[in-house]
Amino acid sequence: MLTLESFEEASEIVKKVTQETKLIKSSYFSDLTGNKVFFKPENMQRTGAYKVRGAYYKISTLSQEERDRGLIAASAGNHAQGVAYAAQKYKAKAVIVMPNTTPLIKVERTKSYGAEVILYGDVYDESCAYALKLAEEKGYTFIHPFDDLAVATGQGTIAMEIVQELPLVDYILVPIGGGGLATGVSTLAKLLNPHIKVIGVEPAGAACMKASLDRNEVVTLPHVNTIADGTAVQRPGENIFPYIQENLDGIITVEDDELIVAFLDMVENHKMIVENSGLLTVAALRHLDFKNKKVVSILSGGNMDVITMSSVVQHGLIQRDRIFTVSVLIPDKPGELVRVATIISENQGNVIKLDHNQFVSTNRNAAVELKITMEAFGTDHKNQIVKALEDAGCRPKVIRTSL
Repeated sequence: MLTLESFEEASEIVKKVTQETKLIKSSYFSDLTGNKVFFKPENMQRTGAYKVRGAYYKISTLSQEERDRGLIAASAGNHAQGVAYAAQKYKAKAVIVMPNTTPLIKVERTKSYGAEVILYGDVYDESCAYALKLAEEKGYTFIHPFDDLAVATGQGTIAMEIVQELPLVDYILVPIGGGGLATGVSTLAKLLNPHIKVIGVEPAGAACMKASLDRNEVVTLPHVNTIADGTAVQRPGENIFPYIQENLDGIITVEDDELIVAFLDMVENHKMIVENSGLLTVAALRHLDFKNKKVVSILSGGNMDVITMSSVVQHGLIQRDRIFTVSVLIPDKPGELVRVATIISENQGNVIKLDHNQFVSTNRNAAVELKITMEAFGTDHKNQIVKALEDAGCRPKVIRTSL
């Protein structure tokens, strides 16, 4: 059972391995949403995510014999690091099964805590099945990432800290993969103050909890497809589902494109790196249909590899029209390229890349194609540049940007 006493015990125990993640007021999102928005920055936690809370508390409840048999877990990354770190503290062997698609940084950091890493499967659910098989064969003690009440209790300590720091919080937004974090946070929040609303946030491409709540039973999605790899789960937890049904006040689903924009928002306005799953609650702020409330968004993790980061930034700039590509048709004669460049310069566009194609027409004197990729301040500025090119007779056409 998830009781106030168990949450209080867990809160004291996890302090041994966590660091303070004080709430951060977001002026940007407060102004944007008309609410008082705060972030709970678990991306700044040891191991880079909240998962160490549940892993360490769960291992603390095990017998010495269970720890001595060795620990095994399946994870897309953050639970892996939490279990590996906690196991190291207890001087226990840790074996972690991770999907083949896990970002390299998560794999390497899990190994750095002394764990043995096995890559298996394309999604978490396949990795979990293999980890359970190994646990049965070799006698390891399995540490589930979410469908375990002790793990959920450890994760729920986040709510204790939120309420202690912001007693009059109205809403808590919590990411959902399998549901362990949402279970712990929503259950403890209701125990502390039944008036607190807890909203879960899922990626639209892996909304297994919403599907289960809609059916009033745990269901398995046929497949998942999302850049939020930490929440790419096909089936939520059986053991925790009744707590979600009782304590969660709703679910918001977020598209991947929204996560890309949210990443830019966090980098530019808060100078913070938050991984895609942690950005779910940031993107959800734009979905809120209320005003003048105190809202806390839990940033669940910040373990993002640099290649993924680079891709997200590029796509985010394109989505916001801060990078765009235009095709213009100009006569093939001296001075035309300079003329187009001058128009762009006069309108404060910054050229990134040029592609001059003389073979777009059999009549080169009639027209050659010039593809120009450039920076702009946003949609209005982009439209200004395009109109200036139109007015100059360049017949501009906005095309898909490929960097």
